[in-house]
Amino acid sequence: MKLRVYVTLKPGVLDPQGEAIRHALGSLGFEGINGVRQGKMIELDLAEDDATRAEAMAREMCDKLLANTVIESYRVEHA
Repeated sequence: MKLRVYVTLKPGVLDPQGEAIRHALGSLGFEGINGVRQGKMIELDLAEDDATRAEAMAREMCDKLLANTVIESYRVEHA
């Protein structure tokens, strides 16, 4: 089963990479960008066929490795 995990910084956490992207877009002539938040997407291809168990596995992976849950949040979706 394929799942996608989206990891983003929690609201209120400073995002220097997002700010650098916003600045670079402005330098390229893109106007009206008030803010950019940067994150990551991880695609998992699991041998598990049961959707509930696959999602539980993905959440455990996020809690233990894929996301820093102090400053990041994540969501799991079917790919």
